Amino acid sequence: MLAELNAEDRLRLMRFICSFAWADLEVQDEERGFVAKMAAKLGLSDEEIDQVREWLEVPPKAEDLDPSQIPREHRQLFIDAARAMVVADGRVDPEEAENLALFEMLVQD
Repeated sequence: MLAELNAEDRLRLMRFICSFAWADLEVQDEERGFVAKMAAKLGLSDEEIDQVREWLEVPPKAEDLDPSQIPREHRQLFIDAARAMVVADGRVDPEEAENLALFEMLVQD
């Protein structure tokens, strides 16, 4: 399913994943590892990887995180990736759980 994403949607997915890494206001090493693995699976270019690294240093802007822009056919993929990010460091903080629940509600029809 990841292979079905175009360049814009690949970066959109990574933007959301990075935003979930910041949900507890701190990006853990395990979360960085998850982001790196996802970037590799998506086959991101060097330029795209540089952008993702920036999002791990400074969170993506809220106005760049519009769930309504996620194509319908990829919504479950985005939810699954967000869930995986939330548990990547082995614990789920209340802020992460709340953000995930809100995201799921906004993305689902």
